[in-house]
Amino acid sequence: MRHPVLPTLRRPPPDASRAGATATGSGHVAFADILRDVTDDLLARPGRTLLTALGTLVGIAVLVAALGLATSLESSITRRFDAIAPREVTITPKLAPGRPQTDATGVLPFDAPARLTRIEGVDAAANLSELTPERPVQGSPVHDPTRARVDTLRIIAASPSVFDTLGAHLTGAPFTEFHDRRGEAVAVLGREAARRLGITDTRGRPVVIADGLPLVVVGIIDSTERKSSVLGSIVVPDGFARARFHLDGPTQVVALTRPGAADAVAAQAPLALRPGNPGIIQTSVPPTATTTRDAVSSDTRGLLLALAGVSLVIGGVGIANVTLVAVLQRTTEIGLRRAIGARRRDILTHFLTTSTIIGALGATLGTCAGAWITVLAALVQGWPPTLDRWVLVAGPIIGTLIGLLAGLYPSWRAATIEPIDALRGGA
Repeated sequence: MRHPVLPTLRRPPPDASRAGATATGSGHVAFADILRDVTDDLLARPGRTLLTALGTLVGIAVLVAALGLATSLESSITRRFDAIAPREVTITPKLAPGRPQTDATGVLPFDAPARLTRIEGVDAAANLSELTPERPVQGSPVHDPTRARVDTLRIIAASPSVFDTLGAHLTGAPFTEFHDRRGEAVAVLGREAARRLGITDTRGRPVVIADGLPLVVVGIIDSTERKSSVLGSIVVPDGFARARFHLDGPTQVVALTRPGAADAVAAQAPLALRPGNPGIIQTSVPPTATTTRDAVSSDTRGLLLALAGVSLVIGGVGIANVTLVAVLQRTTEIGLRRAIGARRRDILTHFLTTSTIIGALGATLGTCAGAWITVLAALVQGWPPTLDRWVLVAGPIIGTLIGLLAGLYPSWRAATIEPIDALRGGA
């Protein structure tokens, strides 16, 4: 198969002096001429050029898509773990070892819920104080005339926001700010407490007697998302507990945070409640499965990157093979170039430039394809499409380097061809 001599070598010299300089001078070929010859080569065989670039295109597309999908999947995993992560922060006084619980009296302010809701990330907050000891409670004989029910139950004093904070589902109604502010004798029964007292609904406003004090039952807690212990208790307003049970301050405050904000809220809560002495307050957050989440994200990213690495190796081998075949097919042309004065470095530069341009072309197209794959796959799976900007920059750079490395051996092979052997072998 005969190969046309490239334009730089075919073009006749404009005058005898330049021709003599080309033959007897340094023989250096300008890089602009090499670049033009390479461009002509690639455009003359567009099909082969695209097929050669296809390996790098696929490799870079897989790499970009792998990084993009890994980031998108990581965002989805984080979002799902955050959805099931604990959102509850419990705030209590810090007691020295061996100190009685009474030392905690008055450490937490009654307006703690209002202070905490001013912290970014807090959705709701409530006081929650268990009154000790347990008090005798009698069911209303008006509600159940056949028998009077007497039991010993826990009484919990809480702010009106407790039902939203605990995610409580009620039959009837909760007590309100009005009841709390006026110290009204109303109560909400937990499901188990209501069963033990023989109260099944709140129609007619049944009354229970707690420690000798009548309480109108306005609601029954059927279930809660947090602090299920209230299901066996009687919940009364803070205002009533302060007036009748001499409650000096809440024993704990519970804050409901947005997903992922529990740790930040726990760090800020002591300053918000006791800015002058935050050390006397402690916070606790249930443990999260961050280790499992990070392990899942790491394994997924590693698998996708391994697939991308295999594709990149295949793409580089493809460029090297095609470049080497081109060298073998153009041995006569290379010999002719050397015979008229082209140096080894000129031949090396020519084929290195060719492989580098092919790598850059495939990488650019592959980066675009990988970005589209990331967006489409993420949308289909319902993940948030996420792609770091540095990936879009790194894709073409990596492809260019692969093309450069893949062309090293074929270019060196071309540069070592001796003119006499090449012309003799092509004769």
